[in-house]
This record gives sequence, structure tokens and C-alpha cells, in this order.
Amino acid sequence: MHWVKRVAYQCQLPKNRVRAASATILTFGSYGLGVHNSGSDIDALCVGPYFATMAEDFFVLLHNMLASRPEVTEIHCIKDAKVPLMKFKFDGLSIDLPFAQLKVISVPENVDLLNPFFLRNIDDTSWRSLSGVRANKSILQLAPNVELFQSLLRCVKLWAKRRGVYGNLHGFFGGVHFAVLAAFVCQRHPNASLSLLISIFFKTFAFWPWPRPVFLHGRMMPPTIASDSRFLMPIQLPCSPNEYCHSNITRSTFFRIRTEFLRGHALTKDILRPDFSWSILFDPFPYAKKYAQFVKICLSASNQDELRGWVGWVKSRFRSLLVKLEELQGFCDPSPLEYVDVDLAAPNVVFYWGLQPSRRDVIDIDFVDEDFMKNMSNGYRVPPGRMKLSVVKASQLPKSVTCNTGSKGVRARWRILDNSQRKIPVRTNSLPQEFAGLMATNGSAEFPSAGV
Repeated sequence: MHWVKRVAYQCQLPKNRVRAASATILTFGSYGLGVHNSGSDIDALCVGPYFATMAEDFFVLLHNMLASRPEVTEIHCIKDAKVPLMKFKFDGLSIDLPFAQLKVISVPENVDLLNPFFLRNIDDTSWRSLSGVRANKSILQLAPNVELFQSLLRCVKLWAKRRGVYGNLHGFFGGVHFAVLAAFVCQRHPNASLSLLISIFFKTFAFWPWPRPVFLHGRMMPPTIASDSRFLMPIQLPCSPNEYCHSNITRSTFFRIRTEFLRGHALTKDILRPDFSWSILFDPFPYAKKYAQFVKICLSASNQDELRGWVGWVKSRFRSLLVKLEELQGFCDPSPLEYVDVDLAAPNVVFYWGLQPSRRDVIDIDFVDEDFMKNMSNGYRVPPGRMKLSVVKASQLPKSVTCNTGSKGVRARWRILDNSQRKIPVRTNSLPQEFAGLMATNGSAEFPSAGV
């Protein structure tokens, strides 16, 4: 990597050390697990040696080198997050790139981050940055059948996104949470078909005795955890017995996730019937029909670059807003869906969070707005964007929200075929970018195989 040679030279290291210096890029997240699709962001980790610093060499030198490349656009730094990173597009692909520093002169291309040798004396920020890669590697090692695990995880993630319970920043499970849950089911039922694994997945977690932690076999039993609201649904990081997947779950999102697990179980308990219909499982959550009122969160900025940074900053603090709304209303459903207010001239992003009726006839949204903006101001001398909270009725929602119920009319039916047959990916007509399952090469498109 030319960047690290340049850093070594600027540090005036001996010539032999400059020649030996190396860094590497490792993928993780959905891409690293092999469950990405055409619309997925790519999570990648830049791992550098001891003399490469985050503040200067990563956020300045590497940033400038990337920004000078014609393939790179929309690059910006998020320095104040728990895991600081650069976000940019490379040939149109969205990349999230954090940084970790190892106490070595040279980082091997395929460095084993589960090896304690490479983890000696690293700082806390690097440790957090490494957790995604380390978790991915552990999960893939512990899954008894990687292909079945990947297929199950694809299905579960699609279900969670369609039902509005996907996204760590919004208080739901993120990719690593669902990956551990999918691997947990695969470990306990290594010979089950994909269809059966899906049914078992929903049955298992619909009746899971939370806050009992979920952890994978092959890892130590996690210690008893503190009774903190963030540990309503604890899931152990498979790469460390004393750490849990970071969680923003609140009372409202706990209820939503449990409700969706129960719905999934009710729909999939007869999954092996030949006339089973998959389409109902993936029906989008009907926000406009479910809630009579919504909190409208409108974030705007003077240009798209400032808006990207502002939205990322606000989303990283959504949990405090959700908790405040719960204090006032008792329940709030933070839909992860993003919209644009076409009536505003400035670039903007809008969220609509569902509210349940409560004892309070009127919510003091101005108080909530002011309280949350104080929280936003911590870390920004002058916030680069604007935020406006308001309460709207379901009848006032724009068409883009009320019509966002997904495509219907496509019925997905799977049948079990011989596992020895070679299989090819199948995608749905309504969501061509999403993976639906595996089809045997001598099978038919009408009855794609669920695999066994």
C-alpha cells in the first residue's frame, strides 16, 4: 500500500523499515459474510502499523490521497463517532472505512486478528474498530454450514428490513446481531433444511427468555451482565467472552422486535406445507395504517456534503431522542425509512416515527426539539445543519410515505431438493437486488429450492 510507505518515509524510519512497512484492508459486515447485494454498503477496515496515526495519517494524508482519485466521490470524515471512520463512494459503491493501529512494523495482507499477538497494547478506539472483522471471522468459523448460514441470514435481514426492525442506530438489531442469531440456530440444527431453519429461527427468538444472553457454542458462557436498559436483548460478540454487540434497544424497540418475532413464528410454523406462501412474511410494515400520529424529523443543510455529515451525526444520537419520546408518550416506533421533503428548497432527509395514543393529548414537541438540539450541540461548535421536529397525523403524510408498502402480487414458493445438486441464486421480481434462495440447476423457477 503506497500510503503506508509514504507515512514511513515521512516518519524518517530507516530505509529497511520503509521497505518492510505494510498495511492492509479487510472487509467485514454483510460483504465480509458474503450476504451483500447490489445496494449494500461495503464495510472495510484499514489496518495500519504502529507509526501510522489516525488523526494525521488516516484522516488527513489518506483522506487527501483518496480525494484526489477520480473514482472517489462524496468523501467525508466522521471523527467523533465511537468508531471513527471515512465514508465515500468508489465507482458509485458506498464505502465505510474505519482505522485500527497495530503495534507492529508490518501488517500482513491477511492478518489474523483473532491471534493475540496482533492485539497487544492496542488502544480502545482500535479495539472497537477491529471488532467487526473479528466477529465476522469467528461467526464463519463457528457456523457448521456456511452456505446455509448465509442463506438464512439473507432471508432474516430481508425480513427485518421489510418489517422495519433493522438498524442499530434506530434502536433495532444491526447486521452483526442478526448474524449471531442466525449462526446460533445453524449451530443447534446443523442438518436442518433452509426452510426448517427459518421456521426454527422465529420459534427460537419469539420465545427466547430475554434478557438471557445469546452466545455461540465454542465460546465461553458470558458473565452476568448489569441490568442496563441497553441490555434488554444481549447478544455476545463471538470474538470476545466479555463483550456484547453494541445495542441501542429501548422499551419501544424491544416490543417491536418481539412482536415481529412472534408474527414470524405464527406465519412460518407451517413452512413445510407445499402451499406455504412466502409473500406474507415479507409484507412491509404498514406504518400509515398502524399509527394515527407521527413525529416528523426533518434534517436539512445548505448542501449535500454537509447534509451527509449532519444526518450521520444526528442518527448516532437518535437513541436519546427515542428515550425522551418514550418518557412523554410511553411508546414510539422509530421507522428507519428515509424520505425527502420535496417542498423544501434545501437538501434534506425526513424520518417519520410512529406514536401510540397516550394519556397526553398534546405532546410538547418544541420542548423535545430544544432538549435534543442541546444534545446535538455537544461536539459541534456550530451545527452544520438544521433540525425541525413536528407532529403530523397519518392523514397528513405525503404519498411517498403512504404508498411505500412494497410490491405485491409475487408469491415465492420453495421446495426441498437433493442437497447434492448444484444450486444457483434466485432473486425476486419485486426486489431484484435481494437474494431469495437457491435453485437447483435442474429445478424450475416456479419452485426454487430452499436447500437442505
